[in-house]
Amino acid sequence: MTLSRYALMAVLALPVQAEAASAMPSTAETREATPAPISDVSPPAGGRRDPPSCQTVRFSDVGWTDVTSTTALIAQLLRSIGYSPTVTVLSVPVTFASLKNNDLDVFLGNWMPAQAGDRGHYVEDGSVVVIGANLTGAKYTLAVPAYAYAAGLKDFKDIQRFGPELNDSIYGIEPGNDGNRHVLDMLKQNQFGLGGFKLIESSEQGMLAQVDRSYHDKKPIVFLAWDPHPMNMRFDLKYLTGGDEFFGPNYGGATIYTVTRKGYSAECPNMGRLLANLKFTLRGENEMMAAILDRHEIPEAAATAWLKANPAAVQAWLQGVLTFDGRPAAGALARAAPTAHSSGIEQWILGHKIPVGDAMAVAIDYVKAHGTFVFNGISIVIRGMVDGLTTLLRALPALALIAAVTVLAWVLRRSWTLTAFVALALLFILNQGYWLATLETLSLVMVATLASAAVGIPVGIAAAHRPRLFAALRPVLDLMQTLPTFVYLIPTLVLFGLGVVPGLISTVIFALPAPIRLTHLGISSVPKPLIEAGEAFGATPMQLLWKVELPSAASTIIAGITQCIMLSLSMVVIAALVGAGGLGVPVVRALGSVQVGMGFEAGFTIVLLAIVLDRISRPKERGESR
Repeated sequence: MTLSRYALMAVLALPVQAEAASAMPSTAETREATPAPISDVSPPAGGRRDPPSCQTVRFSDVGWTDVTSTTALIAQLLRSIGYSPTVTVLSVPVTFASLKNNDLDVFLGNWMPAQAGDRGHYVEDGSVVVIGANLTGAKYTLAVPAYAYAAGLKDFKDIQRFGPELNDSIYGIEPGNDGNRHVLDMLKQNQFGLGGFKLIESSEQGMLAQVDRSYHDKKPIVFLAWDPHPMNMRFDLKYLTGGDEFFGPNYGGATIYTVTRKGYSAECPNMGRLLANLKFTLRGENEMMAAILDRHEIPEAAATAWLKANPAAVQAWLQGVLTFDGRPAAGALARAAPTAHSSGIEQWILGHKIPVGDAMAVAIDYVKAHGTFVFNGISIVIRGMVDGLTTLLRALPALALIAAVTVLAWVLRRSWTLTAFVALALLFILNQGYWLATLETLSLVMVATLASAAVGIPVGIAAAHRPRLFAALRPVLDLMQTLPTFVYLIPTLVLFGLGVVPGLISTVIFALPAPIRLTHLGISSVPKPLIEAGEAFGATPMQLLWKVELPSAASTIIAGITQCIMLSLSMVVIAALVGAGGLGVPVVRALGSVQVGMGFEAGFTIVLLAIVLDRISRPKERGESR
């Protein structure tokens, strides 16, 4: 039956509850090719209406743009035939565990052999059922821009030769991803002579932003790449040979499968029939992802437009499928009546959206295009400070640094209990293998605190002397502390690229209000008799500040610096998401791969470091031993 284009457009204009995420699938957990799995059940014969318990269909979106796209397409289609799909964003390991626990029904993004290690035992014990392949011809391995390939960087073994130009770095996606872990194993084993390289972990869009910067400057860069993805059309890139041992043959060739929880197709035969019919194409997924990533469309809008433009694909998917109320799905779509649209003032408001996001995007693009020299200079200064401090701390023997910090704790606090705790805490961190990550985090916190104090204390003093200035600053400070940190991570990532720079700038923005507010409080709270006494003795405003106000407000100002340190430390995980390194990396890796032990170790290390910094830096209380 031929689908009515108008009716299909009307029916598919329904929203879908899915979020666009930017990341990409993991690479092979095993080094051997995995044979194509066979479905544990035969495709349902069709013609059987699903029971009421099947109306809600629970999908997993693991945060990869291709899975977001395919899940949005099918969720949109299911709504048009009477189902109620829900989409939950989860990691791959959590997805398979949730399928086993019957908390999810369907997963459309089972990349194989990439996820062989993740899904293996679930398929073996029958708790996860493989319905069939929904996409073939995918690939995933390391790639370089075409100009780097032409310069001789063509194989994994060539990477080491270009080490200085690459800054001994390989760019990956989110921490915890199997592909990242595979590269880390390659570096750890010193394969291809890459033992001195480091992996910069962030996210799909973070990595692509760095690729865009390098591509613009014609600098070589090695990064994780895959197909389907619009990057293959956006950049002229080449996939490296020689990585079969890690990524598999044919440039990490992959097949994507649809999987469900045990017994789902038997319980919901109509849904099982639809899932068995699903077949996607590289071109179709590239079109969907381009709409989401390049044209910045929300997934439901991109899915609606794609379904309208591809009625033949919809017809094939709905072959033998019924609506939830038992009618042939294809015919129901053709005869569907146009849906009602909102009208009146609500429709006018929706139709006249204020272009806040578009204006900000244009502004960032303009600043990026005309301020490259400035931003590169800022990056050099900040990166030099953090990297220099990290190098200095690493140059010191671990035990010598622990002894120095222990002595500092005794000198500042005169407490044997605290001194012993500091020594034991640092020794424990060393014992758990997180010493180098702790030094990276400590460098980031120290530089962020120094920058925040250098700006915050003078601004706080000025605000205390000028009430109107503080009144103007108050909403700005509120915004800096309440605006989600990911919001200002986006422009800093675009302007400064991956690494410690966007992480530190975001940390400073988040921590800066503390020294400003507490310095303002301390200066404003100086007793008036002290000020009047200083003025009576002929003190100048500068003398009053240095001899009266600052000594009187010292404890409050130090409390602001201490709070700044704690706020900076709380940003360690956020900084790890943009490639800043440190203790946030194992936390994010553990979260993405459901490694309880690693997560607890890294989290406990962060807590110990926070306690040590807090106890050493906080101002002395009255009555405390001197």
